[in-house]
Amino acid sequence: MAFTVIIPARYASTRLMGKPLLDIAGQPMIYWTWQNAIKSAATRVIIATESFEVQQACLAMGAEVCLTSDRHESGTERIAEVIERLSLPCDEVIVNLQGDEPMLPPALIDQVAHALMGRHDVEMATLSEPITDLDILFSPHAVKVVTDAKDFAITFSRAPMPWARDAFAEDPKQWPSWPYRRHIGLYAYRAGFVERYVNWPVCELEMIERLEQLRVLWHGEPILVLEALMDAGIGVDTQAELDKVRVKIAGLLNA
Repeated sequence: MAFTVIIPARYASTRLMGKPLLDIAGQPMIYWTWQNAIKSAATRVIIATESFEVQQACLAMGAEVCLTSDRHESGTERIAEVIERLSLPCDEVIVNLQGDEPMLPPALIDQVAHALMGRHDVEMATLSEPITDLDILFSPHAVKVVTDAKDFAITFSRAPMPWARDAFAEDPKQWPSWPYRRHIGLYAYRAGFVERYVNWPVCELEMIERLEQLRVLWHGEPILVLEALMDAGIGVDTQAELDKVRVKIAGLLNA
């Protein structure tokens, strides 16, 4: 049941420049993400970055790092370069753990990896969790996912999906009778699938939503979406989220 975790850690973030190195409780953000990864059942954890500064910080904390091109448009494209450079086997299960998920539990890394290992009819798996807050439902930073009866993704969007026409027309603050779900930015796929993915043309849906997983659906490949076994914690896309994570991690350290 061996698998590899690769953590894309882009320094030139469009929303928070230098995001992997932003301080959280005296350590760079990437440190906390890496710590959770090495606590999982993964046999290998690799950080992939385009930044010399991030590379040096990761080496200083004892992590394995791969310095990649600065031309990649997505974390999956960055992972594909690592797979090629390290000649990882086509059937190797790769978990894509975003570098801006410093609170994501190791158990969820194991869950998504083992879910893919148990399914030979699927090449890609991910997780989701319930949305119970209207601010999260309407936030473009929280990606929503809609699945079918077999737990395969129908679509992903930054907008509330599906749009509750009658409920929202009556009162935009009324909670619709639909189990909205937030996509957790954690993926498992086989190395050979990643190599195919990067050779597909970029689709318009991916470009307009800025969601790389839409390229997979556009080209007709299924994505298995499982319910996360536990709370995924707070991912960092905004300064407000960074402030929340700083408070939470400091509280855990002082508990």
